Amino acid sequence: MNILEKVVLKVLEDQQNIRLIRELLQTLYTSLCTLVQRVGKSVLVGNINMWVYRMETILHWQQQLNNIQITRPAFKGLTFTDLPLCLQLNIMQRLSDGRDLVSLGQAAPDLHVLSEDRLLWKKLCQYHFSERQIRKRLILSDKGQLDWKKMYFKLVRCYPRKEQYGDTLQLCKHCHILSWKGTDHPCTANNPESCSVSLSPQDFINLFKF
Repeated sequence: MNILEKVVLKVLEDQQNIRLIRELLQTLYTSLCTLVQRVGKSVLVGNINMWVYRMETILHWQQQLNNIQITRPAFKGLTFTDLPLCLQLNIMQRLSDGRDLVSLGQAAPDLHVLSEDRLLWKKLCQYHFSERQIRKRLILSDKGQLDWKKMYFKLVRCYPRKEQYGDTLQLCKHCHILSWKGTDHPCTANNPESCSVSLSPQDFINLFKF
């Protein structure tokens, strides 16, 4: 209880992790209710009235956390939704994960409309998946158009998405030497470039499997 009190006081002071501590206190309170009402003295150490007092203390802490009014600093400047629609769409086209696009659309009603743009989801499908894979998973909307959003999430369940890395390792099939992309190694092959293959992190790990 002493540790919990210090944690609660810290949260009240910093106004950080409020939801997490509230959930912790609620779980503790529910557990104590079960012990006091159904089990009682056979499990709890000490006077039962002391445990009731501790439960009242937990309720008091919860009330204090619920009364916190978070003050947000005044922001003077452009927000994402202040940008022209063409720029907003241009930025959203840079997102490579459909879940990020959905999350962004939940931030504001205007963003939700943009996040449903068919062209966005079409480009996302074409970025991650081949034409052959897309043709196998065609889905039509009620209007008879291709539903690219539903197709994307169906394709994700069926095929791995294209992976992006800041830098990749190259394996020379002739020398069996690893090197970073863009760096040369003393290869004895007649055409060194044709011998190099890119390795994903999983491919690199697989090199050590016997």
